[in-house]
Amino acid sequence: MHVASTHDAKPDERNADILVNINNELFHRDDAKISVFDSGYLVGDGVWEAIRLHEKVLVFASAHLERMWQAAHTIGLRLPFTQTQLVERVTRTLTANNMTDGVHVRIMVTRGNKKTPSQDPRLTIGAPNVVIIPEYKTASEETKAKGIKLFTSSVRRGSPDYLDPKLNCHSKLHEVIALIQAQQAGADEALMLDVNGFVSTCNATNFFIVKNEIVRTSTGQYCMNGITRAKVLEACKRSQIPVKECNFSLFDVYGADEAFVTGTFGGLTPVTDVDGRKIGNGSRAMTTTLQTLYHDLITEDVAKHSPN
Repeated sequence: MHVASTHDAKPDERNADILVNINNELFHRDDAKISVFDSGYLVGDGVWEAIRLHEKVLVFASAHLERMWQAAHTIGLRLPFTQTQLVERVTRTLTANNMTDGVHVRIMVTRGNKKTPSQDPRLTIGAPNVVIIPEYKTASEETKAKGIKLFTSSVRRGSPDYLDPKLNCHSKLHEVIALIQAQQAGADEALMLDVNGFVSTCNATNFFIVKNEIVRTSTGQYCMNGITRAKVLEACKRSQIPVKECNFSLFDVYGADEAFVTGTFGGLTPVTDVDGRKIGNGSRAMTTTLQTLYHDLITEDVAKHSPN
């Protein structure tokens, strides 16, 4: 049985032999390994980004890199390289794999290896570990056409004073728990509320609703600092589509005309059901419009940064 997910990808045999970059050395994926003393493995101490390669261009790269640098600064992780140098590593990896299009690049940076298992960053020896995994990934057309079902998890999005949701870090266990809860309830992914009971985000994507041709998403105080989310807001404003960042509840979600989620890999994915309630009458007019406008922004970024 097909299980929908915003991370569903079409199978691609080319991924069997990709080269992975670990600390600027290339390894076949079967030989790509990290130490068991790595800070990310031991305590989830690290930050990451995911960027799409489209027609030889790392789409919205500056926004992704700015988010990574801010996240690293937030956790007190000094990156011993510039953004330009990191892009050079990514480019070298893509070139070695002969990749030019339809690629999802995952960049992970941890504090480095520890001399003994511990949370204490002072026990880190050496430089941060940097892993770059490029894979041929195209979002499932079946999921795009069918949409996904959400279940509201009892796991809340945290307050910024203990783990800011805007921090793209390796510590994702609460999101995994929320997703497992949703899957056990028969849904595809989890919808998560904030500490005040308003709708915040999903376990791995940001959430939008449409009512009376007005697009709404959360205030941004308790949701992920999504690049795609920001681009959808930009697209709405450019096209004079009414859009609000505001508090709204499950009452508003259940009565919405449309709903969709956003993420770097899947772009905009329709939501058909939340907690067993059908959303709207099946119309996806606004979602379809925004999918087109989002693609236009990608095309614009590619044209601006194309090496050709």
